[in-house]
Amino acid sequence: MSKLLDIKTLGQLKQTGYKSRSVKDELRANLIEQLKKREGGFEGIIGFEDTVIPDLQTAILSRHNILLLGLRGQAKTRIARLLVNLLDEYIPYIEGSELFDDPYNPISWFGHSIITDKGDDTPIGWIHRSERYTEKLATPDVTVADLIGDVDPIKAATLKLTYSDERVIHFGLIPRAHRGIFVINELPDLQARIQVSLFNILQEKDIQIRGFKLRLPLDIQFVFTANPEDYTNRGSIVTPLKDRIESQILTHYPRSVEISRKITQQEASLTDDQRIAIEADGLVKNLVEQIAFEARNSEYIDKKSGVSARLTISAYENLISNAERRMIINHEKTTFVRITDFLGVIPAITGKIELVYEGELEGPGKVANILIGKAIKSLLLSFFPDPEKAKKAKAPNPYAAIINWFGDGNNVALVDDMPMQEYKKALEEVVGLKDLVKKIHPRLGESQQLLLMEFVLHGLSEFSQLNKGFLDNGFAFSDMFNSLFNLQPDDDDLDIDDDRY
Repeated sequence: MSKLLDIKTLGQLKQTGYKSRSVKDELRANLIEQLKKREGGFEGIIGFEDTVIPDLQTAILSRHNILLLGLRGQAKTRIARLLVNLLDEYIPYIEGSELFDDPYNPISWFGHSIITDKGDDTPIGWIHRSERYTEKLATPDVTVADLIGDVDPIKAATLKLTYSDERVIHFGLIPRAHRGIFVINELPDLQARIQVSLFNILQEKDIQIRGFKLRLPLDIQFVFTANPEDYTNRGSIVTPLKDRIESQILTHYPRSVEISRKITQQEASLTDDQRIAIEADGLVKNLVEQIAFEARNSEYIDKKSGVSARLTISAYENLISNAERRMIINHEKTTFVRITDFLGVIPAITGKIELVYEGELEGPGKVANILIGKAIKSLLLSFFPDPEKAKKAKAPNPYAAIINWFGDGNNVALVDDMPMQEYKKALEEVVGLKDLVKKIHPRLGESQQLLLMEFVLHGLSEFSQLNKGFLDNGFAFSDMFNSLFNLQPDDDDLDIDDDRY
C-alpha cells in the first residue's frame, strides 16, 4: 500500500496494473475475504450474530442498497458506520476533483477536462476509507439543494459562465459522496417531495438539477435507517422509494439479559476511579437490564416507541455514580452498589420512556419505581425460593423469621447515603435475614451478603409480604399489616403513597 501512495500521476497508476471497481464491488470483495477468514467485521455489535448480521452480509453480497428498520436504540447507525471497514483502505482519485473522480472513469466536467488536457500526467491523490462516509440526519428542513445540488449564481458571476454551463452547479451531499457510503438517518422524517428526488439516483443513477439534463453515473452505497412507519405521526417512506431499496433488514432489541448486559458493560462510560473503587455485583448489573425488559412489556409504556438500549447504559452509569456519591460523602475509600442506589437510576428511566395514557396518569417517576420493583420480583426467584409458594408449602417457610420480626412491630429504614457500618447494622438487626442468605448462598463475601440481605427485603415487599414505604432518599420496611405511621411522629420524610418524583 505504501508503494501505491507514492503514485502521483495517472501514467504511474496505469503501470502498476491497478484496476478500479465500484464501491459495491469493493464491499462485496472485502466481505468475501472476511467470511473466508471467519472474521466478524462488525466489532461492537452484540446480539445480532444470528439475525441482523447474516441479513446484512447477504445484502452486501447482492450489492444492494439497504434499509435498516427498527425501533430507537437498536444500533442502526452504528452498523451503517461500521460498513466503512469493508472498503479498501485507500483509493486513487483525480486530485482537485470535488466528486473524487475515478482516474479511469471520471464523471465530472473537471475530471473529463483535466484528463483531456494532461492525459497520463493527470495528478493523482489518494483518499482513505474514513473519508468516504457521509451521513445526513433527515429533518423536515432538508432541501433538494442540500442533497442533490443547485445552480450557484455567485460561481456563475465569478467565473463569467452562462447558466447553461455545467460548471455553475454546486453539488449537494449525495454527488459529493461519489465512490463512498451515503447514509440517511430517520428516512421517514424526510418530506415526501424530497424522497421523490432520490428515485432517479437509486434506479437510473442520474440526477436532475434545475433545468440541467445531467447524467452522472454516481457510484454510491446507500444505507437508510428508519423507525417503523406506524411510529408517531412523523411520516412514512413513500412506496416507490421503498421499492427501489433492494434489501430491508429488521433490527431488534437484545433477546436475553446476558446479551443486554454485555452491551451495557461495553458502552457504559465509567472513569478508572469508578471501576476501581466501586464494586458492582452481577445481581445489580442484571437488575439494570431486567428493568429494560420489564419496560418493553409494561402496560404503561408505548410499545411502538420502544425502550432504547441507551436506557440501561445511562441507568448503569447513574447507579455507579450514586454509589460513588455516597462513598465521597462518607469519606470511604471503596464501596459497593446497593439496591437503594437504584433511586439514582430513576432519572435515567423517566427521560427514555414514552408513556401511554395509563402511564401518564401514574406519572413517570411512579412508573419508574414500578419497573424497578417488577425487575426485583423477577430476579428474586433466581436467587431465593418463591415467597408465595413457601408461604403455602407444608415445609417450614424460610422467610418466617424475617416476616415475624417485622410482625412484632419492628421496622428498618435504608437511605442511599447511609455509611457502611450503619447499613450493615440495620440489616443485621433483622432476625433471620442473615441466616437465610448464608444458608442459600454460603460462600459470599461481606458486600455480596449485605447486598442479598437488602435484596430479600425488597423482594418480599414485591411479593406483598412486607410493606415498603418510600422516603425522600431511601426506603422503610415494616410489617404488611401495620401502618408505617407507627414510626416516630416527627418522621415527616415518610410517604407510603408517593415517590421521589
